[in-house]
Amino acid sequence: MNLDSEAEELASALGADKTEVKRDLENLVSYSVPLEEAKQSLRRKYGDSDDSSGSEPESKDLADVTPEDSNVTVTGRVLTVGKRSIRYQGADHTIYEGEIADQTGTLSYTAWEDFDLEPGDTIRAGNAGVREWEGNAELNLGESTSVEKREQSLSVPYEIGGGAALIDLEAGDRGAAVEVTVLECERKMIDGRDGETEILSGVLADETARLPFTDWDPHPEIEEGASVRIENTYVREFRGAPSINVSEFSTVEVLDRTVEAAESAPELSIREALDSGGMFDVEVRGDVIAVRDGSGLIERCPECGRIVQNGQCRTHGQVEPVEDLRTKAILDDGTGTVTAILDDELTAEIYGGDVEDAREHARDAMDKEVVADTIREAIVGRSFRVRGTLSIDEYGANLNATAFAEVADDPADRATALLAEVNP
Repeated sequence: MNLDSEAEELASALGADKTEVKRDLENLVSYSVPLEEAKQSLRRKYGDSDDSSGSEPESKDLADVTPEDSNVTVTGRVLTVGKRSIRYQGADHTIYEGEIADQTGTLSYTAWEDFDLEPGDTIRAGNAGVREWEGNAELNLGESTSVEKREQSLSVPYEIGGGAALIDLEAGDRGAAVEVTVLECERKMIDGRDGETEILSGVLADETARLPFTDWDPHPEIEEGASVRIENTYVREFRGAPSINVSEFSTVEVLDRTVEAAESAPELSIREALDSGGMFDVEVRGDVIAVRDGSGLIERCPECGRIVQNGQCRTHGQVEPVEDLRTKAILDDGTGTVTAILDDELTAEIYGGDVEDAREHARDAMDKEVVADTIREAIVGRSFRVRGTLSIDEYGANLNATAFAEVADDPADRATALLAEVNP
């Protein structure tokens, strides 16, 4: 896409200043407005209401819509409708988003205008823009889109209304409704887009899983121990795992029943966990094959908690470091590897002492590495079950452990079970 040439051609056709047209076009495209939709918006802005695109684009099944399509016409049934506020060019703008389906598949959509959509509506959207979102096509319904509601409902093999179990939520889901119990809830002050902002954050759970949440417009019904139904949520990725977001447009209702929280985490092979792209609460098991550098007695910045090297924090410069305990254990189950990161409490359990004990140990040996060596002797070559939050980024896969327990089963039994999986 050459915006410079597009802007020059559009400015020439409109008789407008190229610099202004290019600036406006770049602003719209930077906010993921499809190019043709952006150009049509500028035609209206600069006084050319003639639709140079010609007749309405061809109708397509949703499964056939690709990011290469510029504009399409589709007929489908609205599965979910979410509503939230975004900031665009310094002003707040309300958008509507969710999923639409036909008999061939589903697509996510964003509506930049209020088309009065409701879950269950069957609509025909003419001249809908198409953009690429996380590798998939997404419909954009804007000023140049015509939306017609149909009286006859389209039958689709998908659930309508957005109700979802936590285990099924993925980053990018919008308009989701969940029934959960609030396990943890903390009120915080953050530096938001409008200055100092109060939010709620914590952990939600249902019978299937646990997920973190942020309530950007604190609802009084969300409090620790409450069982609630939250409608119109959206899901983002936070530290490599899905996170539920509650907004000013979300509705929260206290339930007359108690939602039971999952006591156990989903137990997966390491490969299955890695393929998920990140999970807030997961359990894996495997053999510790090594303890990485940076384990044992370490030093942290007192301001941000980051690791300090030679008294230097990358953010705060020269600091007086605080000593801490940490273990970075490489876990292997035959399907993949992951680094399990143990905090000071879990490390103290396997080391057999706290920070003060480790400090004395290192002082007597005149070498901090003896603490890491002791940890290696305690866990390398043994099997463990690890539960925690899995995050995956450019630096690798890390499982921040909340539980770390040795597996006491017979190695021969494990070998037999593995062989049975390979040769059923």
